[in-house]
Amino acid sequence: MRSETEPGGQQAAGEQGKKRTFIEEARRAQIVQAAIGAIAEHGYEAASLARIARHAGISKGVISYHFTGKDELMHQVVVHVYTRIAEHMAPRLDAAPGPSAKVRTYVLAVADYMRENREQLMALGGIFAGARSPEGEPEYGFAGNEPIYTALEEMLREGHDSGAFREFDRRVMAVTMQGAIDAMFGYWAATPDHDLENHAREVAELFDRATRA
Repeated sequence: MRSETEPGGQQAAGEQGKKRTFIEEARRAQIVQAAIGAIAEHGYEAASLARIARHAGISKGVISYHFTGKDELMHQVVVHVYTRIAEHMAPRLDAAPGPSAKVRTYVLAVADYMRENREQLMALGGIFAGARSPEGEPEYGFAGNEPIYTALEEMLREGHDSGAFREFDRRVMAVTMQGAIDAMFGYWAATPDHDLENHAREVAELFDRATRA
């Protein structure tokens, strides 16, 4: 088997249909975690593969073995964080006793997760602000939020179907709700002493009142 630092790592990382070993998955997770730390500490532009490697205590070649480049690594950071958020929120949303409770839980649960994982929030903010497509356009933006908007619409549809919510445009409400959450995190990132828990309670109350029949 080729060692992690041997040439040809890009091909190995991109081979389709090849199941990664436990060790490979652990190494990739280590690199993703190091990338989160490097971006949170130094910013997106300064978080080079060499700097990320130093954070992980490995060589840059090991990163190149597992990821085709910085773009793929940044994408995996985004996937990692959103997966962890979903894992945190899913059981809480399932336990919420009705549509209005789900609206409140959605806001409060994501704030609860980020309050305990501020480094991940800072890394996401850096990637969203700095990552660019080959054409120079922002890699992440409103179009990238489509899965979030769709999930929120489905949650709001439950309230409409049950009669718990007033009539409103679900897409407009979903975009507005997510925008308020994004602004909440943006303000907290810029103002670390801000009371995120209280802010989340206010946002949850706002959208509970905005949606109720």
